[in-house]
Parts: sequence; structure tokens; C-alpha cells
Amino acid sequence: MDWLILISLIVFGALLVMLEVIFVPGTTVVGILGLVFTALGIYHAFIHFSPVVGYGALAASGFINLGMIVYGFKSGVWDRFALKDTSSGGAYDDRLLGLEVGQVGETLSDCKPYGKIIIEDKIYEAKSQGGFIPAKTSITISKIENNKIIIKP
Repeated sequence: MDWLILISLIVFGALLVMLEVIFVPGTTVVGILGLVFTALGIYHAFIHFSPVVGYGALAASGFINLGMIVYGFKSGVWDRFALKDTSSGGAYDDRLLGLEVGQVGETLSDCKPYGKIIIEDKIYEAKSQGGFIPAKTSITISKIENNKIIIKP
């Protein structure tokens, strides 16, 4: 029965280490549990068997766990998690197409200093240049910079 416990602890620990390296890399919880189970197996070997068996279990579990880690790195699992492409776009980059400085519109809400405006049947969010602008006020675009619309009454 002691042999079954020893082998079960070491194999289960090695499987958890393999699970950490191959399937859920980066969580460390599963890997730490694997090392704890392996350490419990080695402790069990030293308590219930001779020191030769204990050192053998230590060496065997070390080789098994090291083999699992090496296999995990060579299996290419990390390539699936690596970022290979770069993002060249941005959010709302083309939302201001067609707008020009000097265009006239109307505020839909109070601009204090940000609010909603309507220009040519399209709704935009804009910032007032001079502070508060009440709703239903005619406005003019004074600047378009950094994807922001700056308006004045």
C-alpha cells in the first residue's frame, strides 16, 4: 500500500506540473500544487522506506518533473500564446471623416464642456471651446484634433 501511495503522489504531482506547463501556463497554482504533491511523495518515501528509496524517489521525481517542463517548452504550446501580429488600427479612427472646421450644427444636449451635437443628421460627441453651451444652440466646429471635435457657439 505504501508503494501505491508513493507512486500515486509522484505521478499526480508530475501530471499537475505537466498540466501547468502545457495547458494552463502562467497560472502557477496548478504547478505549485504539482510540486506540493511531488514533495509529499518524496516525504512519504523517506518516512516509510529506507533512505535509498527516498533518494531514488527524489531523483526520479526530479527527472520526471524536469522532463515535463522541457517537453512543455519544446512542444510549442507557448507559440499559441505569443503575440505575433501588431494592431495597426484604433478605435473610432474614421468616425470624423467628412467633418471640417467651420461646419455648422446644433447641440442636442448641454455641453458642459462635453455634450452631444448633430451635424448633417449624424450625432457626435464634442467639447465646447469656451465652457457651457445650452441644448438646441447653433454651433460651429472650431478645431478637430486628436479625434476630438472642439466647438464654439
